Amino acid sequence: MKTPSRIEPLVTDGLVDRVTRQLMSGKEAMVFVVECGDEVRCAKVYKEANKRGFRQAVDYTEGRKIKNSRQARAMAKGSRYGRQEQEAAWQSAEVDALYRLAAAGVRVPTPYNFHEGVLLMELVADVNGEPAPRLNDIVMSDEDARQYHAFLLRQVVRMLCAGIVHGDLSEYNILVDADGPVIIDLPQAIDAAANNNASRMLERDVDNLAAYFGQFAPELLATDYGKEIWSLYEAGRLHPEIELTGEFKRDEKPADLDEVMQVIEAARAEDAARRARMSAANAEGNWPGAE
Repeated sequence: MKTPSRIEPLVTDGLVDRVTRQLMSGKEAMVFVVECGDEVRCAKVYKEANKRGFRQAVDYTEGRKIKNSRQARAMAKGSRYGRQEQEAAWQSAEVDALYRLAAAGVRVPTPYNFHEGVLLMELVADVNGEPAPRLNDIVMSDEDARQYHAFLLRQVVRMLCAGIVHGDLSEYNILVDADGPVIIDLPQAIDAAANNNASRMLERDVDNLAAYFGQFAPELLATDYGKEIWSLYEAGRLHPEIELTGEFKRDEKPADLDEVMQVIEAARAEDAARRARMSAANAEGNWPGAE
């Protein structure tokens, strides 16, 4: 096929020899099968922001590190430069996540290069060398469902131990090759420690898995792995080999309102004292920076 304009720089620079065909077109990107020497790989071409179905919601981008203050200011203002930098940050988020997760032993496509806004990565293939099917396209027994569900929960745990929450995990972005599930599509990956939405996103990812596999193994619908995993993470007890139960005991003890009010009043008193000290220092000319 004719080489797409976005992939031409990779051909010019010798990273890609030939584009074989388009593999898919999703809400975020188009993926092409390419030849790189003797290997067949994927080239993921991100769509422009105004052509994407998946928007850069603040829920996902909160807590992402910005290279410098100039970029942060430009992004906040929404200038042309800021929009370009925001787009670059959105694309590089998947690249960074893939490298971190691959190093942590998570089953994701191996990343090879990120050049001119195109991600060059492993083609996840079946035993015949053809692109692997998505999870929602395969037929499975109840036992297969239990095994796949257990394996993917371990992957979610391993991801969280690496500081990442997928944020959009479902049967539509999991491929199944000869060795089992492979997790894909990570441009919306969340920094677990810096994003206030991380616990909610993790629980949603886990609930999506339970809902899908619960069609084949209904007992999975009654599990509560999401809250269990997050509570272990918050307590600093989560590790890749931990044994999960699928149960989570909620603290249903009523709050001690007197204790809560005491804490609030103490905070108010401390704030009032701080303000009084600041006012006094300012009045005496001792305020930091005063002449």
